[in-house]
Amino acid sequence: MNMFVDQIKIEVHAGKGGDGMVAFRREKYVPNGGPAGGDGGRGGSIILKVDEGLRTLMDFRYHRIFKAKNGGNGMSKQMTGPSAEDTIIAVPQGTTVRDLDTGEIIGDLVEKDQELVVAKGGRGGRGNIHFASAKNPAPEIAENGEPGEDHYLELELKMLADVGLIGFPSVGKSTLLSVVTGAKPKIAAYEFTTLTPNLGMVMLPDGRDFAMADMPGLIEGASKGIGLGLKFLRHIERTRVLLHLVDMSSEDPHQAIERYRQINKELANYDPELLKRPQIVVATKMDLPNSADNLATFKADLAADKTLEKQPEIFPISAVTHQGVQQLMKLTADLLDKTPAFDSESHDKELGAEYRAAAPDKKDEADFTITKDEDGTWVLGGEKLIRLFKMTDLTHEESQLRFARQLRHMGVDDALRAKGVQDGDLVRIEKFVFEFIQ
Repeated sequence: MNMFVDQIKIEVHAGKGGDGMVAFRREKYVPNGGPAGGDGGRGGSIILKVDEGLRTLMDFRYHRIFKAKNGGNGMSKQMTGPSAEDTIIAVPQGTTVRDLDTGEIIGDLVEKDQELVVAKGGRGGRGNIHFASAKNPAPEIAENGEPGEDHYLELELKMLADVGLIGFPSVGKSTLLSVVTGAKPKIAAYEFTTLTPNLGMVMLPDGRDFAMADMPGLIEGASKGIGLGLKFLRHIERTRVLLHLVDMSSEDPHQAIERYRQINKELANYDPELLKRPQIVVATKMDLPNSADNLATFKADLAADKTLEKQPEIFPISAVTHQGVQQLMKLTADLLDKTPAFDSESHDKELGAEYRAAAPDKKDEADFTITKDEDGTWVLGGEKLIRLFKMTDLTHEESQLRFARQLRHMGVDDALRAKGVQDGDLVRIEKFVFEFIQ
């Protein structure tokens, strides 16, 4: 069973703030005690935090809905309710977070112990101590807690490797990785042996080290979803140097140049920025009989290719006999030393633009909406209006009157009249129904 998961969708629901309280002082010998209702506590937020011990998003496969706790309600004697603890969710290093409603990337978790708040908990509602005034010294008004944020997210893991091994299946990527690192990838004499990316650390005698990963499943059409390529091409985006492995043992002397061109074409189709990465062409399986002749043909074919801006550097190796392997690792380390980090988000921004084209812009949304049911009931909606409604304590008449003033100030009354509301018509906000009176 494939245990590597690198893309997952989850729901996060932050906690609601605690409700404020309506209360009054009742101490002996304190006449005309004033309001003493405390505020509600803050609801818990949902926070993603990098855990270097994780390597995949497997933990999210069977747990995709996360809910934080609500804040505690306010208490008498002006005591604030307890705030809820935040819910911390561990994610692997290299996780990109996308909001599925807007398509925007809201975070890129690449640093050790880095945190990202993906759903903010609601603030606690105010108790009646905040609503006292000279005209109303004993208010029976309190707020309910603010609802927490709800989001639908996509988590995408891109492995943090300095060097990426690319090439057709069975060119020797896994063998090379196993020789130069402590990784133990599956190696066999058939194509698509490797079904998941493997990561290992290369340690050089001079003290330098770098992370290397093999990228499985790249064949012609990979950028369109053929084979395993589209699933794992994303992991190449963070690499700084590419080792392009080309098999020199084929019976067809021109197979090497054809496959070399096909892989570069798939990289360009997926993200043209990938071709700007420094690339070393590694001629593999040089211990086999046809390899020397095929390498000469490959070099001649490259020299005759007028479409190349510059001739790539070719480095022959045999991972089985270790011929040229250490020299290749030293050359790779030298290239890393002078190669800056690349912008790995170019492809993400293109995808985000596609999402945003289909998603509404919340800045353009009205404070409220008015529709009419089949039974003639007017229905009020809109993010701001619903938020005010949920924070209104409808058990107290003064709170109801305050909410009515808020609706009038927003222009809801005038908008209803403009749409033809009549005296006695029913108006509904979620499950709460009231009668409209001019």
